[in-house]
Amino acid sequence: MDIATILGVFSGIALMLISIKMNSGLDLFISYPSLMIVMGGTVAATLIAYPLKEFLSVWGLFVRVFRFKSADPAKFVEQLVDISKQARKGGLLSIEDKLADIKDRFLVKALQMTADGVATADIIGILRKEITIQQKKHKVGWEIFSAMGKYSPAFGMVGTLIGLIQMLACLDNPETIGPKMGIALITTFYGVIFANLIFVPMSVKLQRRSEEETLTMNLLLEGVLSIREGENPRLMEDRLMVYIQSMKKETKKKNKKK
Repeated sequence: MDIATILGVFSGIALMLISIKMNSGLDLFISYPSLMIVMGGTVAATLIAYPLKEFLSVWGLFVRVFRFKSADPAKFVEQLVDISKQARKGGLLSIEDKLADIKDRFLVKALQMTADGVATADIIGILRKEITIQQKKHKVGWEIFSAMGKYSPAFGMVGTLIGLIQMLACLDNPETIGPKMGIALITTFYGVIFANLIFVPMSVKLQRRSEEETLTMNLLLEGVLSIREGENPRLMEDRLMVYIQSMKKETKKKNKKK
């Protein structure tokens, strides 16, 4: 479980609810018509912008944001070094004895091809393609959440305009102006909350997950190629650690530019 995501979402919601409760009451901030306008409009606009299949696949990624646990690249380096030592002692075929203990599907596939004697160029081509597919899958996810983060405040404003129109239509009854104005503003409140507490943070989180997975998969590819070429395990370890540091620096530079 991703503790940071869970803590962020639930603490944000809890603090707002406590603040509202201390100042007035929760009843003032509950409006089902406003919720329908914001969520219904956001979902409708997203379905217009993206195919149904892509939209539905995002909700699997939504759950994954809470359940995903980042892999430690350094541990993969240790594992690759151990496998490299095994390959140098018993040959590439001896790698198959290690496959049952490896949980990462990408690494298992890469090592299996290596043990089977698949050509280096073919291994690179197949694994690079898999990395690209994974990147595209994640990109669709964080793009959709980013789009929903833009749509929800807009539909909050739509709800506010609807409320203002209803309010102006009833100016002959001053007693209804206050409640109708309150409902109009609640719709904007919902839109802002959904955007800034759910959709936009989820988009950022998925983007970072994609970068982390891409780094790990490229690291594993480099390690497997080194094993195949019979590189010295110590030399491979040093090179992969340098590779991790360089990739992290590049990621930080990209994030600063954004």
